[in-house]
Amino acid sequence: MKRINNVMVPVGKNVKAVDKERQLKLLLQFPLVEEFRKQHPELPTEVYQRSFSFLQQFVMERSNCQQCPGLDRCPNMMKGHYPELEEYGGYLDLTMHECSKWKSEKQKSLIQSHYIAKEIQQSTFEQIDYDHPERNKAILTAMDYCISFKESPLSYGLYLYGAFGVGKSYIAGAITNELAKHNISSIMVHFPALVEELKASIADNQISRKIEALKTTQVLILDDIGAESLTPWLRDEVLSVILQRRMTDQRPTIYTSNMTLDELEEHFSYTAKGGWEILKAKRLMERIRPFVQPVLVQGRNRRYPAE
Repeated sequence: MKRINNVMVPVGKNVKAVDKERQLKLLLQFPLVEEFRKQHPELPTEVYQRSFSFLQQFVMERSNCQQCPGLDRCPNMMKGHYPELEEYGGYLDLTMHECSKWKSEKQKSLIQSHYIAKEIQQSTFEQIDYDHPERNKAILTAMDYCISFKESPLSYGLYLYGAFGVGKSYIAGAITNELAKHNISSIMVHFPALVEELKASIADNQISRKIEALKTTQVLILDDIGAESLTPWLRDEVLSVILQRRMTDQRPTIYTSNMTLDELEEHFSYTAKGGWEILKAKRLMERIRPFVQPVLVQGRNRRYPAE
């Protein structure tokens, strides 16, 4: 909400008194002005007379909103905002509020998705299917997480794990959209695709910029972790470094996986050359296990039609 009385340029200063009086009567007949007057019967007509330019601005911009041409073509002084009237020191003042279209665009800008299917990016708790008791438990846990985060930023994340196709990624997508409603930014990435991108980035010197974004985003969602082919370098010099920074900054990371935490540790232990690096895997898991709440997601494989 933003006050604009310090940027508003009064209009109609040279209007003849009789014309101004006629215009004032028309402005006072505007439905939203009439509603405001009913809510504030104590305000005399003189207040509206003294505030003619602001009243004119209010009627003009609310009329624009009633015939909204879209955010890109918004003609209001503050794009994507609508005014509300309030009385301040014997004058009318305007406070500006974000419109629904502006909020929607801002919400989209808070979420960065990489290699995530469109339907997952658009997933919400309002639209998600509640058709399996055990799956519903996981959804409610995710919803509680968002409620707690809204009240006070959390330093721990969730580890959503379960069989193929039970909807783990959809729940994670719903989390990002729910958090965005409360101005909490996030990056959601399909981890196996990210690994391949990071391998390719070595050649174009873009890897440090990408890693920095993953380190510093308010909430990071690593989707399908454990399905990647992770080299020791990516494990120790990339993923471990990202999670170490997030742990230090107390920024939460959310994961989806087909593996339990124990299975994930075993996955990180295995090297492409067929060896085992158990200690390094344990070191990495120390940046994951203590900082997540494991959430088992059960239900049917939603990639196939229900029988």
